[in-house]
Amino acid sequence: MSAIPYCDDVLDPSVSLLQLVDVAKSLGVPVTRVQQLLRDEQLIAVRRNGVLGVPELFFGEDGQTLKWLPGLIAVLHDGGFRDEEILLWLFRKDDSLPGTPVQALHGDLAREVVRRAQAMGF
Repeated sequence: MSAIPYCDDVLDPSVSLLQLVDVAKSLGVPVTRVQQLLRDEQLIAVRRNGVLGVPELFFGEDGQTLKWLPGLIAVLHDGGFRDEEILLWLFRKDDSLPGTPVQALHGDLAREVVRRAQAMGF
């Protein structure tokens, strides 16, 4: 079994992270499934203070992964972005959106965020 992938913590300290065990509880799956989601690049984890965590904004009010997130991560990886760059883009304030791209994924602008990510890859 391969190591659990994670990237440098490039996020602002105010960005709330969920530990992998909490992600598993939220999704209703074993923690090994969360580890597999990380290996499959459907989620991105960072190491903060020695603990792996996934940004809380990657999940909806129902505790499930945002519908558009795995595809968006795939589009950005296909466009040559590393995990750190994906996180920086997702959490960077964008004046043309209400807040940041990751916040826009929670609303009606999710398709627009994916479209912009597709355009960035070309």
